[in-house]
Amino acid sequence: MPTECSAELFEFAAVEGRRVEASFDGGAITSDAGALLLGQADRVIGLIDRFAACFSDARMAELVEHRVETLVMQRVFGIALGYEDLNDHDELRSDPVLAVLAGKLAARRADCAPLAGKSTLNRLELSRSEPTRYHKISHDPAAIEGLFVDLFLEAQQRAPEQIILDLDATDDPLHGHQEGRFFHGYYDCYCYLPLYVFCGRHLLAAKLRRSNIDAAAGAVEEIARIVARIRRRWPRVRILLRGDSGFAREALMAWCEANRLDYLFGLARNERLQAAITAEMVAACVDSMQTGKPARRFKDFAYATLDSWSRERRVVGKAEVTGGEANPRFVVTSLKPTQVGGRHLYETIYCARGEMENRIKECQLDLFADRTSAATMRANQLRLWFASMAYVLLCALRRIGLAHTQFADATCGTIRLKLLKLGALVRLSVRRIKVAMASACPWQDEFALAHARLRSAAA
Repeated sequence: MPTECSAELFEFAAVEGRRVEASFDGGAITSDAGALLLGQADRVIGLIDRFAACFSDARMAELVEHRVETLVMQRVFGIALGYEDLNDHDELRSDPVLAVLAGKLAARRADCAPLAGKSTLNRLELSRSEPTRYHKISHDPAAIEGLFVDLFLEAQQRAPEQIILDLDATDDPLHGHQEGRFFHGYYDCYCYLPLYVFCGRHLLAAKLRRSNIDAAAGAVEEIARIVARIRRRWPRVRILLRGDSGFAREALMAWCEANRLDYLFGLARNERLQAAITAEMVAACVDSMQTGKPARRFKDFAYATLDSWSRERRVVGKAEVTGGEANPRFVVTSLKPTQVGGRHLYETIYCARGEMENRIKECQLDLFADRTSAATMRANQLRLWFASMAYVLLCALRRIGLAHTQFADATCGTIRLKLLKLGALVRLSVRRIKVAMASACPWQDEFALAHARLRSAAA
């Protein structure tokens, strides 16, 4: 593997009478040896090849140095390894482990590296739905969206009796003049407002949207698409749709009722709702004063808006007093009282939706899903999908290779730090490629177990 080394020595404080010197002349060394686990996880779920199949390549084959599969692998693996910028790939293009994962140890042309640099990857990110003169690679948005759902379905060993789909919108702050930027009063910044759909840890949709819209805008279309694909595989599965008060909209609730979906949404409080739980609020206040602790009561009742709802629906009100202050909350649901009581509905089922916010944080903080600095929304949507695929790949590693270990519930950032960012010397010989990882790595047992499980799953 070609590498540029400097003969300059860096001297440090002596230890036990011996000089300490450092230089960049180690040769083929990587800091990302743990990426081999990502490659093994990809062999189990086939993410890279299937994601690459969503792209079309109109380049002249005889002149192509880097195939689309290689470009997609570089971008997804690069994000998973913590490299959010395309500029990073000008150095990573000669990384020996990434070359191994690409199955390409040397370039065909003398003036190229085994992997692509920032310019080639930039053309991938700027691809359109149809190829153009300057962007020969195109992508199929519908195929990419469908792949997320397919990967979720295949991750289940058998059809579940019920699944819960969580919806949430979040801010994606913008710091330039990107297409579709608008100022959002709630988030107090210029941003996009992407819509996420999760089922547990599984990501089913990441839709980039302008921020001058209602939080639930487009939710019916996204859920209809996802549910149709799920029911083709699992026709009898019960589906519960869950979200905060931003999704308690007539269009979405009516669609669920017409298509055999249950729903559970937060409901913004108003004077009529608060008046409906006055007695419960007084009782909770008395309980709190007597015990000196927070207290809560629940009330189940039928409710209809004055003009925005088409029918009366079940609402559960939580009358809570905490810290001496009233804290009323409400949810609206299609679930019947005979199916689930009000307290359990709110405390156990609805409050569990907060876990989805941790998944969004993983996508944005650990995997740079908010790195939407391209000029067009189309390119930024593709960037969001690359980050989302990196999340899916790391989830596969966590679910298959790290189950029942201390990393079974670790964040993507923790998995990267502990198991992927491993220093190693790469030795190439005629018969083998030896990746000699640091002997002092404290997570060797977890690495070995993950390797064994992934290799068994891929067999």
